[in-house]
Amino acid sequence: MPNQIYYQLCGCCGPLRPRYKRLVDNIFPEDPKDGLVKSDMEKLTFYAVSAPEKLDRIGAYLAERLSRDVVRHRYGYVVIAMEALDQLLMACHSQSIKPFVESFLHMVAKLLESREPDLQVLGTNSFVKFANIEEDTPSYHRRYDFFVSQFSAMCHSTHEDPETCSRIRVAGIKGLQGVVRKTVNDELQAIIWEPQHMDKLIPSMLFNMQDNEDSESRRDKEYENPASLAESCFRELLGRAAYGNMNNAVHPVLVHLDNHRLWDPNDFAVSCFRIIMYSIQAQHSHHVIQQVLSHLDTHSKNTPRVRAGIVQVLLETVAIAAKGSIGPTVLEVFNTLLKHLRMSVDFELGDGSRRNSASSLSSTRTKESEERIVQNAIIQTIGFFGGNLPDYQRAEVMMFIMGKVPVYGTPCHTLDTVKIGHQGTKRIQAMLLSSLIMVTSGFKCKTMCAGLPVAFLEPLCSISLMEDSELRQLVLEILHNIIDRHDNRAKLRGIRIIPNVAALKIKREKISKQDVVFMKKHGQQLYRHIYLGCKEEDNVEKNFELLFTALALITIELANEEVMIDLIRLSIALQDMVLANEENMPMFIRCGIMALVAAYLNFLSQMIANPPFCQHVSKVIEMRNLDAPYLLPEHVFREKCVLPDALDRDDVGLYFQTADLAEALSVPGYNVERLAVPYIPQVTEEDRLPRRKSFVDTISLQVDILSNSLPDQSQLAEEITFETLKKAIDTTGLEEQERERRRQVMEKFQKAPFEEIAAHCESKANMLHDRLAQIFELTIRPPPSPSGTVTVTSGHAQYQSVPVYEMKFPDLCVY
Repeated sequence: MPNQIYYQLCGCCGPLRPRYKRLVDNIFPEDPKDGLVKSDMEKLTFYAVSAPEKLDRIGAYLAERLSRDVVRHRYGYVVIAMEALDQLLMACHSQSIKPFVESFLHMVAKLLESREPDLQVLGTNSFVKFANIEEDTPSYHRRYDFFVSQFSAMCHSTHEDPETCSRIRVAGIKGLQGVVRKTVNDELQAIIWEPQHMDKLIPSMLFNMQDNEDSESRRDKEYENPASLAESCFRELLGRAAYGNMNNAVHPVLVHLDNHRLWDPNDFAVSCFRIIMYSIQAQHSHHVIQQVLSHLDTHSKNTPRVRAGIVQVLLETVAIAAKGSIGPTVLEVFNTLLKHLRMSVDFELGDGSRRNSASSLSSTRTKESEERIVQNAIIQTIGFFGGNLPDYQRAEVMMFIMGKVPVYGTPCHTLDTVKIGHQGTKRIQAMLLSSLIMVTSGFKCKTMCAGLPVAFLEPLCSISLMEDSELRQLVLEILHNIIDRHDNRAKLRGIRIIPNVAALKIKREKISKQDVVFMKKHGQQLYRHIYLGCKEEDNVEKNFELLFTALALITIELANEEVMIDLIRLSIALQDMVLANEENMPMFIRCGIMALVAAYLNFLSQMIANPPFCQHVSKVIEMRNLDAPYLLPEHVFREKCVLPDALDRDDVGLYFQTADLAEALSVPGYNVERLAVPYIPQVTEEDRLPRRKSFVDTISLQVDILSNSLPDQSQLAEEITFETLKKAIDTTGLEEQERERRRQVMEKFQKAPFEEIAAHCESKANMLHDRLAQIFELTIRPPPSPSGTVTVTSGHAQYQSVPVYEMKFPDLCVY
């Protein structure tokens, strides 16, 4: 009872109340429109600074008054209370400010919980001022979960009035920005990076960035633009993200794009990831790439347009990351993209094979065109990413992609091409080679051994012999990119008789010793594939143009005197092959090869700058202009060029003569004796099989060979007649043939280049090795075993055990 009387007296008599309450009451005027009483506010501030232990009580009392005013809708006094709190916060920086901050945050929470936009904006502004204050000591118990949730809700405001809605959203974004600034630098507040908070922060910013169209119309008004402010906050958050927080910061972005279906169209998605890549630290880029790759795997069965949108975002991501540090994700990027390329081909061909009715034809064509969008996006990503890598990494990527191309004679475990058939294999080959063209574009290798290692050259040349002109064109373009180290290819574009090669201003350096060694080792392989590639029956004008450019680039980059002699021998061999026509080639192909030889020898003669050589070549070209224009590139590749029924072999003036060329080159430095030895392409393992169409056809072809190679027993017994015995006794003709054969062998070993002889001997050794392996496989069988042997019948494996008492052991093993 005495305590109750005491409090009643304190309420009636002002002087009996605590001083801090009297000071707080004095700052509130009778009319709230008059604003804060500044003189009394200065007294309260001085008292708080002089007696910091009273700060918690001052804060509690202000919070009590503010709560009462909010309930009574006396918003003028609420504004005055918050202004007083802000001034006290700015003035006091002592240890006792911690309890006062709790009261302050409680009052801010009260304002944010109200439904009045003005109070929400007021509370947000006070929180932002508090966030900009640097505290001397960290807080061990303070949490901002409520503020993250409330500010995020304000960012999604849907108020009826557009201006009010914009104000609330701006306030919410500023509040989130304040939370970020207050927490990211505080090690005790690392919890802000946890998924439950990032899942609210990131989508709130993206929602306002996405809603930029409506904001554009209000940009010139007095209110701030939520989209630009959200983007600024988004950049600041990502810029403060540490190594371990990148995944939690990027994953909500991907989820938001999924939920709002922003992958198709993907303009906003591309914009978001550009912001991400330019905002984060360069060493964290590979985290973002890994996240996008994982997201692509998650959507592997989604619609083609969604997958294409993700791939295009990945393209923008790796394009920026390739300029900096991308970490260990280089091969992972290519491996994932190649896997999705294979899946896209599966989806396209799978839908095409399931066409059951005419009604589904249009939808199937639409699906195929959409899958083509995915495939083109993947190719562009592979090529652009590889093209921006350093040369040493680019060489590894070239090897990696070539290892994925289905090629005869090489295992292909990652891209199983047996199920997709010939069409799918061809598509994958063409797409991977197209990506290789983009990767090799601008590639400048110091030595050709580094640019064309054996593991890369052999499968590339093997593809160049496929019965598909498009694949051969892609292979030649890849060779151009690698061989052309001085950017001369553009000057050689188009197969033609160049009147003045010097006017092209071709850049050329002296061939290095490493390149000389490369041509001695692999020159014959390049010549062989050019020789065989010329006589393909499906060659078109572009094939001959690329073959001409390949010969010209070899001459510029890799040719010394010895290589030039080999190239002349190759040209004469192509001419002789056309004249002999043992393979009954079409007339267009024969004339095209003749035009190719003429264009190349004209180019070579001017590069050598030998007057007699140039004179002979010019003379032949003039004769062709008069009598056989169809043997020149300017005429044969016209649409309505009239081709002859046969070529006149007796008119020697139309053809390049080996003797005249040898006489013209009889100067120091050129071994003209080698010109007398006709060029013969080296025999390799590929020549033992008929022409191949694809990797899959090779497998079935080998099966056909095995099944058809068994001789017919009826044909083994040859009928013996008098004529047969007479031919066996008459050996005069055989002796002459044997002498002629020996003479040719002696001449070849005396005059042929060492590389050609070595290749010929190596091919014979390989053939002998294969024959011996077949014999050993047929004759050598493993000994019987009690555990049993495996036999395959009707495609099923059966185990047959042999009893010990039935086994036969050698005599030395029995005692």
